Amino acid sequence: MENTKVQYLQYLNSMYKRILDEVDVGVHAVDDTGNTIIYNKKMAQIESMEIQDVIDKNLLDVFMFKEDQSSTLVTALQEGKETKNVKQTYFNNKGREITTNNNTIPIYKNERLVGAVEIANDVTKLERLIKGNITRKGTTRYTFDSITGNSTAIKEVIEGAKRAARTSSYVLIVGETGTGKELFAQSIHNASNRFSGPFISQNCAALPDNLIESLLFGTKRGAFTGSIDQPGLFEQANGGTLLLDEINSLNLNLQAKLLRALQEKTIRRVGDTKDTPIDVRVIANTNEDPIDAITNNHLRKDLYYRLGVVTVFIPPLRERKEDIPPLVQHFIKKYNERFQMNVKGLSDEVKQSFLEYDWHGNVRELEHIIEAAMNIIMEDEEIIEYSHLPFQYRNKLHVKERNTPSISVDMFLKERTDTTALLKDQMEYFEKSYIEHVWKNNNYNISKTAGVLGLSRQSLQYRMKKLKIKQD
Repeated sequence: MENTKVQYLQYLNSMYKRILDEVDVGVHAVDDTGNTIIYNKKMAQIESMEIQDVIDKNLLDVFMFKEDQSSTLVTALQEGKETKNVKQTYFNNKGREITTNNNTIPIYKNERLVGAVEIANDVTKLERLIKGNITRKGTTRYTFDSITGNSTAIKEVIEGAKRAARTSSYVLIVGETGTGKELFAQSIHNASNRFSGPFISQNCAALPDNLIESLLFGTKRGAFTGSIDQPGLFEQANGGTLLLDEINSLNLNLQAKLLRALQEKTIRRVGDTKDTPIDVRVIANTNEDPIDAITNNHLRKDLYYRLGVVTVFIPPLRERKEDIPPLVQHFIKKYNERFQMNVKGLSDEVKQSFLEYDWHGNVRELEHIIEAAMNIIMEDEEIIEYSHLPFQYRNKLHVKERNTPSISVDMFLKERTDTTALLKDQMEYFEKSYIEHVWKNNNYNISKTAGVLGLSRQSLQYRMKKLKIKQD
């Protein structure tokens, strides 16, 4: 009989342990002296600890707490009171900061306090995201003076953005990766009457859907397990600017909620029943043509019309190659100061290769190549030679030379029966033939054709219309 009872207790113990390790909340229990007696697998994951480093040890010997905070478990032992939804920040034995939302319950036996148990939810990730995305007053680095370029194309964009800075309208910035969209967003903020308010930047592609709604709109305590009263980025950007980067990667359902916030100028925290008014200027970035994004169901049409009150199109570097020399000098100066070097410029061969290259990574790619070259160049050298350039750049340049589609002059002359036409007419005919040739080779796909020709989609469509090339 006794053996059967022992076996049953062992069975129950193994069942309890299995259940505790399977639940998706942290469970930490201590006895009346503060020594850990229960510590489940989820709690170990939350606190980045090994179970053997915590079990049977006093929790104050393992964890450290800030001066203005104490352990909620210790408080339960000292005061014998239950607490719910208390956010606690502390450090594990490696000094790593942990943030949890806790329900802590004192345990009594025959009216005597014999221990306490804590049920914890991990909010560390959300806390870090919120802290990491806020740029406080006066710390935005870029203004319009930071934008380098002498081309007509970039000057027109700068002037348009400056005009947009005078109002509080929403702005959509469109540009390929590496063209400097955040630079323009910060410049608009710093030139506006919101310059003294916060500037908050959030990349919408960097977060899972289950986090981004809470991050943007905030949460109400009790809305779901572990939720606390937490302001979202809209509330934290109040009086300033919120930059939503890669807006086309945002879930369409969240785009609908974002549209409502923009139209009503109010937000509702997750789990709340009341709206909170907001005074926020939203600037959104996209690396995809808005028309393509709408067609591909990456962007709601109604959200585009709301955000695109002012649309800033940043041209890719391959369409403004006259900006390459001043950009090169800007980056050489930057890395001369950083690396304590005295590089003067580029060799003629490198200059020519830069002007021939398509720069699909745009200004960011140019900067990375200059930085890479200046890591290779010898201290006594003053000119960046072709041999200093990173291998991947030289390799891509050769691939481009091999893959560039062409129509031979002989082929063109054979097809052209009128050999007395003016040069202007001949050039237009050749341009039309060449575009049609590349378009056909790319299965009549406008975006792919534009990429091969080194043009933006808008520029290609303009030229096709001018040359009377039917696009339907």
